[in-house]
Amino acid sequence: MPDSVISIENLSKRYVIGHESHPDNLRDSLHHTARKLWRRFRWGTGFQTEEFWALRDVSFEVKRGEVLGIIGRNGAGKSTLLKILSRITEPTAGRVAIRGRVASLLEVGTGFHPELTGRDNIFLNGAILGMKRAEIRRKFDEIVAFAEVDKFLDTPVKHYSSGMYVRLAFAVAAHLEPEILIIDEVLAVGDIAFQKKCLGKMQSVSQEEGRTVLFVSHNLPSIRNLCSSGLLLAGGLVGARGPVNKVLEIYQRGLVDAAPTIVPKPTPDLLGRAYITGVDIETIDGRVAQALPVGQPWRARVRVHIEKNQRNFVIAFGIKSGDGTSIQTAWLPARDMPRGDYEAVFTQDRVVLEAGTYSLLVGISESSHELQQFGIACLDITGENAHGYFPATSGVGAVLNSMQIDLCKH
Repeated sequence: MPDSVISIENLSKRYVIGHESHPDNLRDSLHHTARKLWRRFRWGTGFQTEEFWALRDVSFEVKRGEVLGIIGRNGAGKSTLLKILSRITEPTAGRVAIRGRVASLLEVGTGFHPELTGRDNIFLNGAILGMKRAEIRRKFDEIVAFAEVDKFLDTPVKHYSSGMYVRLAFAVAAHLEPEILIIDEVLAVGDIAFQKKCLGKMQSVSQEEGRTVLFVSHNLPSIRNLCSSGLLLAGGLVGARGPVNKVLEIYQRGLVDAAPTIVPKPTPDLLGRAYITGVDIETIDGRVAQALPVGQPWRARVRVHIEKNQRNFVIAFGIKSGDGTSIQTAWLPARDMPRGDYEAVFTQDRVVLEAGTYSLLVGISESSHELQQFGIACLDITGENAHGYFPATSGVGAVLNSMQIDLCKH
């Protein structure tokens, strides 16, 4: 179509994942160390490979001035798609046609040289976008004012905090007049006030200046308010494409009634002591879910088998952010527990985390000695009901034992 600025036809991206065998004696260990790089290069003995398709046969178009919200679970292919559109990585198959100058903000520090100052990086980014020095100078004061980093303008950006990095990167991307602006979840690094400021700027860029915006976020109200259309990715495939409200409805409907979480098999030493047999994340009405809306009640069920009587036994449940920071922790107080099957139910009257993707952890211990701990899944927190929640970026920190815990024996 003549008014399409992005045309994608049968786009696919394949990665090859290696699975390397591990030595079990000293001789093999010495040989393994010497031959590791060679095995990686040749995929020889002891190194198996597996194909993973991050995207498969993705096709759609984006019109000039359209604001497209891209949503999907963690690992659905969203970031891979944006990296291909930003020419960071090449597709395995398919065709991408882009008409216009593209500015991308995909990760903290994208497009910045850490040794250069904020001032130098503004001019460097403008030059990469094909702008003349005079054009950059015209926008310079506006960029600095928006980013609020004037005191650190002549400091190398390697000394910036992640928040300062993102403020300057977004200001540069939004103000240097690209025809197409691509924004990933990186805005979540900034504080709430700056996120609102960025959303307002994107609205201005799209509505008043007619530029095209591609926006990835787990914050569903932001997607709904900012975007005119939506694209749902699921397992590297296009799950839905159309008006944003319809796409969000399909996305949320697909996140309930999920399969139960699979836990790893216990090691031989745990079989004679105690081990976790199952974990479920549920809505308060008992539906297993992979996503929970902010502000709504929910619970986690942790099932444990005890083969041998345990003293000072603890069952713990935790949530970590994408960078591995512990956000929320709850535990059943230490107690003596005889042989049998148990279920600990961790219930909370509302989700207190901001929208995003989190990892879940469960663990058991005896007399302060850890028996078993592992990650079980990723949990999407959506922002449809934002009333009364505490954003993780506001400095609240870890939420400790804020859940009601009940224990029953089966």
